[in-house]
Amino acid sequence: MSSGGQEQAIQRADVVHAATRFLPPPLLLLLSILSVQLGAAIAKSLFHTLSFEGIVFLRVGFAAIIYLVMARPRLRGYTWRNYLVVVLFGLVIAGMNTLYYASISRIPLGVATTLEFVGPLGVSLFGSRRLIDLLWVVLAAAGIVLLAPIGGGAALDPLGVVLALSAGAGWAAYILVNVRVGQAFPGTVGLALSMSVAAIVLAPFDAGYLFPLVNNPVVLLLGLGVAILSTVIPFALELEALRRISARVFGILMSLEPAVSALVGLIVLGEIVSLRALIAMGLIIVASCGVSFAQNNHK
Repeated sequence: MSSGGQEQAIQRADVVHAATRFLPPPLLLLLSILSVQLGAAIAKSLFHTLSFEGIVFLRVGFAAIIYLVMARPRLRGYTWRNYLVVVLFGLVIAGMNTLYYASISRIPLGVATTLEFVGPLGVSLFGSRRLIDLLWVVLAAAGIVLLAPIGGGAALDPLGVVLALSAGAGWAAYILVNVRVGQAFPGTVGLALSMSVAAIVLAPFDAGYLFPLVNNPVVLLLGLGVAILSTVIPFALELEALRRISARVFGILMSLEPAVSALVGLIVLGEIVSLRALIAMGLIIVASCGVSFAQNNHK
């Protein structure tokens, strides 16, 4: 990164720090989770006006523009391997967002988020040889079975469940590829370039769904709001929180996201989750908390 780019990044970090320094880190993370889920709820509320494909393109497109303005990336000085990682990351971002928004168009927000959360949980458990981790696997698996559209008490759309689990696999890939991007590019440069790739990839498939915006510019503004709530605000809050808390506490608090998602779905969208789904969500939340606590204690 150039000296000018470093100065800009430092200035942006100082602004965020000054604005949030009086807030405790756990509150910052809860606000981050709330921001993401509120963005998803607003996006879902727009599905009757604009299809999920159009919402995905608005979110990713606006996010790409915002990050490009923030990072102002220079394209020189990187190898073709670096750019290959950027393209791969962009494809992952495009796929993960498409699958998640497709899932919430069919099943409740809290349920979709819970199923998607299985992705990062699987990354945390992969390769573990500790006996205690078997407990978290069993709890998570039990939660997935309870949410599966089988048995007389299940009323979830089967395709919605599959899409949410696929989005979870996309989230797992996001975590793994993000590490490579962070090693190759400074600051938010890699994310800005990857988000731009995602927008370009989605354009031929999703841009045509934006036609309703011709007569409804309010939805365009709401799409911008979704991008800000779902990407910019959480990124800044999580970055600030990580400066002041341990990875263990971070992981445990982030495990509350399915519960916050269900609460936002209830308040904003009026989505009522069945007792069976609530039990399933609780099992997966406990599994995620257990993994975060056990793994960081082990370290």
